[in-house]
Amino acid sequence: MSIEIGFATTEDLPQLVELLAELFTLESDFKPEREKQLRGLRLILDNPALGRLFVLRDGERVLGMANALITVSTAEGARVLLLEDVIVRREQRGNGLGKRLVSHVLSWATAQGITRATLLADRGNATAQNFYRKLGFDDSNMQVMRKQTG
Repeated sequence: MSIEIGFATTEDLPQLVELLAELFTLESDFKPEREKQLRGLRLILDNPALGRLFVLRDGERVLGMANALITVSTAEGARVLLLEDVIVRREQRGNGLGKRLVSHVLSWATAQGITRATLLADRGNATAQNFYRKLGFDDSNMQVMRKQTG
């Protein structure tokens, strides 16, 4: 296996949608909706200033992905990252690929002058929470709240 990490391309979209379907079956707040996921992925691919989609590849096969969205924090006075959609294919988990992927994204963010990374993990997913804590993420005192606007 020859694993590479890079930016996603349009050709990766079908595999990214598969990965999101797997992820959204694990998260209680979301459900897989292929057309919505395709629309969101295309928005990011077509507008790199919004963020970047990273993929773990073995040849043509995408083994994992991470969505690095960029915004501005007035608290930081700088650009910051919202890390979303981190997923490694079920059969590839447990061999360090997720750590490699997230570390790569964070190194890229640092090189871009991005000063903080924030992410959301499902309250009931202790495995994900422990994974992120091992990578240096801390719990926040902030409470996530959401309202649909459209």
